[in-house]
Amino acid sequence: MAKDGNTTPADDKTVMLDASAGQPQQLTFQSDQGASRSFWIALLLVVLIVCWMGSGFVIASEDTTPAIAREQPKPVAVAVTTSVAEQVTQFYQAEGQALPDRDTILRAETTGDVAEVFVRKGQDVQAGAEIARLDPTSSNAEIARAQEELARTRRDYDNARELLDRGVATADRVSQTQAAFVAAQAQLTQVQEAAKSLVITAPFAGRIETLNLDEGEYVSAGSEVGRLVDITPLTVAIQVPQQSLTLLSVDQPATVQFITGEERKGIVTFVGTSAASETRTFLAEIEVANDDGAIPAGISAEVIIPTGEATAHFLPPSIVSLNTEGDLGIKTVDADAIVTFYPIQVVKAQIDGIWVTGLPDKVDVITVGQGFVNEGETVIPSAGEQN
Repeated sequence: MAKDGNTTPADDKTVMLDASAGQPQQLTFQSDQGASRSFWIALLLVVLIVCWMGSGFVIASEDTTPAIAREQPKPVAVAVTTSVAEQVTQFYQAEGQALPDRDTILRAETTGDVAEVFVRKGQDVQAGAEIARLDPTSSNAEIARAQEELARTRRDYDNARELLDRGVATADRVSQTQAAFVAAQAQLTQVQEAAKSLVITAPFAGRIETLNLDEGEYVSAGSEVGRLVDITPLTVAIQVPQQSLTLLSVDQPATVQFITGEERKGIVTFVGTSAASETRTFLAEIEVANDDGAIPAGISAEVIIPTGEATAHFLPPSIVSLNTEGDLGIKTVDADAIVTFYPIQVVKAQIDGIWVTGLPDKVDVITVGQGFVNEGETVIPSAGEQN
């Protein structure tokens, strides 16, 4: 309370006291109309701010920068060459090895000491030629014993038949002497055949590749004494993959280039029908004449076999490209200057280019700039020389 007896506001309420009696009066509270108005104004401002922020509306400042108009890219200039298809012979080409036509190991058929050697290593021999002879001493003795036994059994057999005719001997005695006589004949034949085994002969005409015999040397039956090979003709063996097997057949002509630089004509004599389990390839053999024996066995050779003809284009390998699917092909330009991609297949390769199929008979091939254009694009072609 103030000294002049007037009341002062306290918060939004006024307290009234009785000044004369000095007694406190009941407090009376009255609302302030101005305080209620301020609350509603603040609430309205909050609602407006929330609505503005939620709308995302921002007053953009005036952009005085002019918009830049982009020009459409111009077509790429490429160089093209007109290519015309030609007939080309297709070939199957493979690496192989020259093998002798026949190759065998010479073995001793009986046991004994080497008495004579008639050939030397590297010598050419004919079929049936004597290679070596073993000592016949023991064999001659066995033949003599067998002959003597044969003569004895013959006498016994003859005597038994005479006695049977006189009625003195029995039929059983004749049968026994006859059996002994037949056995002696067989024994003589056996030792005579064994005597033939003392001579080692060539089973066919060829060259003595190795010879492990010296006079006076002891050899056992079945031991290896040499090797005989026949290189007239030669056989060139190649391995053919599964996908190329149908290209080859017996009696096809072939050209064989040996590592020595010599080239010979040959013919396919064998095409396998069972694949090797390790490589899944098939054996094929080409026979090559070698009457002079100038080409040795065992050397490497390249076989070229013509397999037919095809209509193909001859192109440089540098223009070959891949499409988005990974197909090997050539990019060309049609009459409307639009790029077209053709998948190709290489049928023959040379040092200066490749022969490919899959293109039209006459086509404009992109030779410069094919790496900068895609199929379906329009280009500016510049004509080149005809291929």
